[in-house]
Amino acid sequence: MTTAASPEPAATEPVEATQVWRPGSRVTRLRASHNYGAVILAIIGEFVFIAAAPDEARATGVLVLLQGGTLFLALWTSGLAQDRRPHIPLAGVVIAATIAVAVLATDTTEGLAALLNVGLVVATIAVLAVGVVDQGEVNVKSVTGALCIYLLLGLCFDFIYGAVAELGDGPFFANGSDGTPFERLYFSYVTLATLGYGDYTAGGTLGRSLAVAEVLVGQLFLVIAVGLLVGLLVSSRRERH
Repeated sequence: MTTAASPEPAATEPVEATQVWRPGSRVTRLRASHNYGAVILAIIGEFVFIAAAPDEARATGVLVLLQGGTLFLALWTSGLAQDRRPHIPLAGVVIAATIAVAVLATDTTEGLAALLNVGLVVATIAVLAVGVVDQGEVNVKSVTGALCIYLLLGLCFDFIYGAVAELGDGPFFANGSDGTPFERLYFSYVTLATLGYGDYTAGGTLGRSLAVAEVLVGQLFLVIAVGLLVGLLVSSRRERH
């Protein structure tokens, strides 16, 4: 007597396949380019603009626009721009702030614009950090992303110094002036690199405290993050060879 063969279980789709194509998944983000060369060019563009632009409110507004563009570029490069809807209100805030600073042209609006730039830089650093970690391996691109973060740290403190200069009561520098945007940028990177030329020094307690914080953050980031990534990159290349 023969018995009917039991039906074979239906084939199920492999779990890995669903993970690969699921929108917003880690694997989907890994399909992004992670080529941070474009982000470095955007940061250099901000340096050039700060050096060449006049010390006027409209220049401060344009700088907000540039920093917002750098953030969007970092989102796209890191593979975190899956859902475009949150970008619309952020773009609206950036454009509105640019117009408000250019039209109102007061110390308060410029100081608030500097604080907005601080927030945009911090968000850009966070996006780049997620992109670097999310690659899952150490390579030249991840080291380039870490260098972008280091450059953005100098910009972040530059904007903080600008906010203190615009919103504070007394002069920011010990020579009795707030300095130009480029002088504050110069002071920020001299402090970040611990060169200590001495031609510009913070005059108040808040400014000096911020300078100390920048030195510590910059050196710890170089030693821990960048040094670790470079070491892992060299080790991985030695293992392959």
